This record gives sequence, structure tokens and C-alpha cells, in this order.
Amino acid sequence: MNIKKQNDRFKNILPYVILFLVVIAVFFTLNFQGSKVNELSTGELITELKENNVTEVTLMPKSDEGIYYIEGKLEGYKRSEIFRTKVVSAELENVITMINDNNIKYETESDPGGNIIWDIIINVLPIVIMVIIMYFLFSKIASSNKNSMDFGRSKARLSSDKDKKNFKDVAGLTEEKEEVAELIDFLKNPKKFEKLGARIPKGVLLVGPPGTGKTLLAKAIAGEANVPFFFISGSDFVELFVGVGASRVRDMFKEAKRSAPCLIFIDEIDAVGRERGTGLGGGHDEREQTLNQLLTEMDGFGENEGIIIIAATNRPDVLDPALLRPGRFDRQVTVSLPDASGREEILKVHARNKVLGKDVNLKNLSQRTPGFSGADLENLLNEAALLAVRRNKNEITMDEIDEATDRVLMGPAKVTRKITDKEKRLVSIHESGHAVIGLKLEDAQEVHKITIIPRGMAGGYTMMLPKEEKIAVLTKKELLAQITGLLGGRVSEEMFLKEISTGASDDLKRATRIARSMVTEYGMSELGPIQYEEKSEGVFLGRDYTKSKNFSDQVALEIDEQTRKIIEECYEKAKKIIKENEKLVMQLSDALMKYETITKEQIESIVKTGKIKPELMEESSNETEEKDNKKSKKNNERQGSE
Repeated sequence: MNIKKQNDRFKNILPYVILFLVVIAVFFTLNFQGSKVNELSTGELITELKENNVTEVTLMPKSDEGIYYIEGKLEGYKRSEIFRTKVVSAELENVITMINDNNIKYETESDPGGNIIWDIIINVLPIVIMVIIMYFLFSKIASSNKNSMDFGRSKARLSSDKDKKNFKDVAGLTEEKEEVAELIDFLKNPKKFEKLGARIPKGVLLVGPPGTGKTLLAKAIAGEANVPFFFISGSDFVELFVGVGASRVRDMFKEAKRSAPCLIFIDEIDAVGRERGTGLGGGHDEREQTLNQLLTEMDGFGENEGIIIIAATNRPDVLDPALLRPGRFDRQVTVSLPDASGREEILKVHARNKVLGKDVNLKNLSQRTPGFSGADLENLLNEAALLAVRRNKNEITMDEIDEATDRVLMGPAKVTRKITDKEKRLVSIHESGHAVIGLKLEDAQEVHKITIIPRGMAGGYTMMLPKEEKIAVLTKKELLAQITGLLGGRVSEEMFLKEISTGASDDLKRATRIARSMVTEYGMSELGPIQYEEKSEGVFLGRDYTKSKNFSDQVALEIDEQTRKIIEECYEKAKKIIKENEKLVMQLSDALMKYETITKEQIESIVKTGKIKPELMEESSNETEEKDNKKSKKNNERQGSE
């Protein structure tokens, strides 16, 4: 790095050095050529000496030919004017005697006309300087042309040993690692597969939501196989000029063949691999030309032995079918969100370099974070560590992890915001309505926490988690229970406060989306098991323009009626449950007004006894007191600064 900086510094200084040398050369050249030399004969010099007109004399011997040169100045000469006289050795003594008689001091120097070095300096130096200048200019032009030629070179970078990963760094992806284990065996011992005539997949497509570890898995494959690992993003291929992306694809495979066996990882391949012939670009745009070249290189006329391509995307639905056929990306590995055991393994990996308190139980934490990806879990522990440092603690406790979980889900708590008692009561009634539905409805999710502390855009929230973690299947009863739970806040406001607020806007939006999906996509209404709408988002156009609608206007009216019917039935059901549990709603609301946040254990205590147990109340009081102290401390600091 230092050598590179020194080279760059030298390149920056070099033009100024050359300019300085040019100025010096021009100065000496002008100075040398600007002197006027008057040739005098020996007799003329003697006459001038007799008349005492000589003011300066310099003797320059040239003994090899027996001839001496005498230079000097006469009275009346200009500053740059001199005389020169050629004197033979026989007359030199007489001339020197006359010079001494006139008391003229003379110097003896070498003859510049006879000095080879001086001749070289005067005659060759300007030429050398001009050559250097021309070389510098032409090198600049050549480098600019080289950069323009590099425009079509591949931007794929070779991973360094510093970024090397292995399967120990990848947690929670047991099945996925088994799927790609064959690639590692092939890269280590290809003859083992060739012996039985097996062909290893040329391409593996990693599909899954963002943050699930697709890129990390690809790095681990390269690390386990101990082979060169080239990585590039799909957007690095696409440029303004048509043909550049295709050139980069060719160059990428050319470089990879030199390092075979090796791995090429293309992240976000949907940036270049979208389906052809869609949108407004036609078939001649840069992206499609790049895709055509990629298809040819993967399984065209040329062979790419020993090169395995791994690509990652979270949009497999928009990829071109030719890209997914056997012979190209002929194996798809779905990297899904981790389950409870997978989340526990991921938490252990990210907790290696963190100091955790004795009260931190990673297994319990994994059960409280369904739907979290690996990136979310890493962010959760990092936020907890930052909070511990902010609070001047020596270890990360469960308090920081609970706060970090809320921050990841909803954003930081806005403890300094001033809330009126009326607004506080409204939020507590609203959140209590959600909680009661979750507590009393059979298929509803389990209530883990209620808070009325504002976070993000929400004035408060109720944390509800599934009783049992499922893969992706939900029943009709569970969907209806979700809608009923979402409507519980609005029902509670209407029943206890005799008014409604805008706080339920997001709840209504989510409830309406679920109800409409039940009618149009899941076939869970009186319209029968028919899918009326299909989520086929366009490649270039927006979602709303390309949503497939296979129904008439009459059916559209019936869809609206069925959606409204589901919402109204759930609304009535929520009314019934909350009316039967008015006392519990008020008890939860009063607890929220007092403590602002209540946990699962405290909620269960209120459900069983109508109040929080003394020991739980003491813990909550200590937490509330600590928060009040922090709030008052911030207010005092603010007033002091003002």
C-alpha cells in the first residue's frame, strides 16, 4: 500500500519536475545563444591592449593543437558582448606580458568549444528533455486508451484468504449445506464423479428472502473446497453501452478458466437475468445482450470444465426460463428463514465475541424471535452490545436484549415524547383490546408483551407470537383469528371510549389484505375454491399494472362483498369477546397506565388473579423508576443546556 502511494505521489510530482527542467534548459540555451562574440585577430587585440581598452581577459588553453583562445571585454561592450582571439603559442607570451603591464588580472579556464561534456550538455540536453516530455505525454495517452480498453473487462474480484469462510461459520442451514456438499466433493476429487459418469451441476441457484445467508453459504463452499472464489454482482455487468456487459461475461469466464477448478458467485442475478422480451426494452437492450452471452457461456458450444457458478436471488419468479433449465442453473437450493433450533445456532455463532450475562438464554431468545433471519439476529445482538456500552455495563444482559428486540421490530423508544393522559388512556385501551383477543380466542397467537411506549410510527404495540412455529401453512381459522385480533383495538376504542381514532389504520390495512387474499387467492369464501387474482409482478412495470385479474365486473362486486363479509364477521366476533371480558380489558389498561410495559408473566398474573403479583410488581416498579430517573436526568440536562 505504501509503495503504491509513493508511486502515485511520484506520478503527481513528475510533470512539475519536467517543467522545471525545461525552464532551466531554455534559460541556459538562451543565455548561451544570446551572447554576442566579436572575433579579433592577434594584432587587433595587441592594439586594444596598447590603447588600454581591455577590461576583462580569460585565457583558455588548447594545448593539443598549440592554439590558445583569449576571451574578454572591451570598453563600450554590452553586458552580453565579448571578444574572442585565437593566439598561437609563439605569440602568447608577448600577449600575456602586455596584459600584465596593463595590470589586467586574467583567469585560465577550459575552452567551452573544446569541452566534450559541455557540448553534450548544450546540444543534447534539450533533445533529451523533449524526448522525456513526449514520452510522458504518449504514456498518458496510452494509459487512457488502456482504461478505455478495460471498459469491457470483467469486474469479478477474487476473494482473499482474509474473507475465507467455512461451514462452521454457517449456522442453521443444515439441509442447504447437505445439498451443496456434492460441489465440494467434486472440486476436491473430480475423478470420483467422472468414474461413474456423473455430471456435477454447472450452476446452483440460491433462492431465499434477504438476510438468510445466501452469500455466506457461497463463501463457505469456496472455503471448504479451498478453490479460487470469484464474486460479482449482477449490476456490475450492465452498462449504458450495448455490448459491454457481454464482453465482461466473456472476460469473466476467460479469467475463471485460467484458475479452474474454481467458483463464480453472482449476487443478485435478477439484475441481469430477468425474463427476455418483457417491458419496453425489446430484445436489443444491454441487459438482454448480457444475458444471452451468459447463457452461451454456461451451456453453449464451449466447455467450462471445472467452473461452477453459484448465483443468489430473492426474486426467482422474474428469471428467464432458459437460465433455469438443466445444463445451466440446474439445481435450486432454497435458503429459507431459520426455525427455532437454527436461530439458536445462529445466535451462538454471533455471540462468540460478545460478553453475555448469566441471565441470557439463547435458546429462549431463539423461541421469541420467529421470522427473524440470520442478518436480523446478528443485528439484534449488535444492538444489545451497543446498548450495554451506552449504559456503561461490563456484559450484555437480558434487559439490553429485550430492548434490542423491540428496536429491531419497531424502532427506538421515544421516551422524551410528551403524551397526554387522554392519549395514553386511548393507546392502553387499544392495546388491551388486541391482547384480550389473543388471550381468549382459541386460534389466535400468544401474547408475549404489551407496551404503550411510542416506537417508530406506532404509539404502542402488542407482541403476539405463534404458539407453534409453522413452515408456511395457515388454516382458515388461524387467518380469521388474525383478522379478529387486528380488529380488537378498534372494537375496544369504540366500546370503552365511545369514539374511534386513527391508531387502527395499520390494523385495518393488514386485516383487509388478509381478507381479500382469502377471497381471491386462497379460495376461502363462498365464491368457491377459485383463484381470481395472481401475484405476477411485472419485470419492468409496476405491481398494480400487472396484477392478473381473471374475473368480470360482476365477480369484482362479489369479491368486495365477500371481503366485507369476512371483516364484519370478525368485527362482531371481536365485539363479543371484548364484551365478555370488559373487566380484563380495564385491568390490563390500568396496568399499562401505571407501568407502561407489561410482560407475559405479568399478563398471566392479571388473567389469573386480576392483578400483578407483588414480586412481579416490584420488578416493574424498579424498571419504571429507572426509566423515570433517566427521563428526568435528560430533562435536567436539557434545561441546563438552555
